[in-house]
Amino acid sequence: MKKKNIRMQQPEIDRRTFLSTLGWFGVAISGAIAVMGNLLYLKPAVDYGPPSRIRVGKPEDYKEGIKEVMENDRVVVVREKQGFAALSVKCTHLGCTVAVSEGGFSCPCHGSQFDNDGFVTGGPAPAPLDWYQISLAPNGELEVDKSVKVEAGTYLKA
Repeated sequence: MKKKNIRMQQPEIDRRTFLSTLGWFGVAISGAIAVMGNLLYLKPAVDYGPPSRIRVGKPEDYKEGIKEVMENDRVVVVREKQGFAALSVKCTHLGCTVAVSEGGFSCPCHGSQFDNDGFVTGGPAPAPLDWYQISLAPNGELEVDKSVKVEAGTYLKA
């Protein structure tokens, strides 16, 4: 038996069909971009950042005079004779995270110095560190509310 040699011929696309297809493709892409733009516009521009209330442990976990830094939350919890306090570790100059140092806090970025109460003692920082409200949660843990700033020197008696 003899095999026949059959070739598939490619259909020729004329110029008119090619340009018409290209035009419809452009219309489809433009429509998709417009739909995506509208969907992005309708999406709410809300930043669900970290929670403002954070639990930082039980009061008995803290020794007097020790500053316990919560790195991820940018808060330092201090236990003094007066009670517990929570201070921000965000420098008021440009927002760098300050480090606990001898006699207070120091900013590694531009050299601002703060005393144990967060007041500026040197450097370019224009204001003292923020103090946050600290309270006892129902389960007995200390809870810092970073959305409520309190006056410097406000301690929780526990």
